[in-house]
Amino acid sequence: MEDADYERLVSSLTPRGSANGVRTYQNTVSVACPACESPFDDLVVCEEEYNSLELSLMLDLCVTTHDDEVLLFTHKQD
Repeated sequence: MEDADYERLVSSLTPRGSANGVRTYQNTVSVACPACESPFDDLVVCEEEYNSLELSLMLDLCVTTHDDEVLLFTHKQD
């Protein structure tokens, strides 16, 4: 993902938190996922080389990268 696209995306989302090398953002305005073009629920940015995520929901995930970070776009299953 290009820097300008990343900055535009993150500026459209609501920050939810940052801990242990993971930042989360909520998609409160129905921005389209860059991978599947459907609105996503949350963006999870993994900043470290290794991250562990504990998921309490069944989610579909779309994935891309920006610089050395992994970007996970979550889609909650109905």
